[in-house]
Amino acid sequence: MTKWLSTAALIVVLDRLTKIWVAKSIALGQHVVVLPILSWVHFDNCGAAFSVLDDCGGVQRWFFVALAIVFAAYVLFELRRLGPAPRGLDRLSAYAFVLILGGALGNLYDRLTQGFVVDFVLVHYREHYFAAFNVADSAISIGAVLWLLALALEARQARTKRTDAP
Repeated sequence: MTKWLSTAALIVVLDRLTKIWVAKSIALGQHVVVLPILSWVHFDNCGAAFSVLDDCGGVQRWFFVALAIVFAAYVLFELRRLGPAPRGLDRLSAYAFVLILGGALGNLYDRLTQGFVVDFVLVHYREHYFAAFNVADSAISIGAVLWLLALALEARQARTKRTDAP
């Protein structure tokens, strides 16, 4: 578990450091163009991805805190279940869980201490904008994709075993 928890902690630290850097170097609402399709920004997001529930009067803060705690507990349970040296698809699942855990804890820290998360990466093309995000959001998103991939591969493996059985 030490390897997995250390990796999750590294994600939390990287997330914290980048959010501190943004808060100190970019004014709230400011856009700094890095590439024609990428800007650094400073947005304080009280909601979830795409600012969903951003205008709920503060209740969403505690909803997202509770959700992060429940999900972190579930992910820790799953990591423990996989054991110290998972192989194959279990290893893929472990990486997914670690990314999700690190991201959830990074955003949880912000919600507990500030009531919002700092988003700072903005991908755009002309007048089309993707929602601003941060390191924690990226870790959660990549972890979710890996988890779905592991589930799909496990389902495929189970189907193959059923059809190969006499």
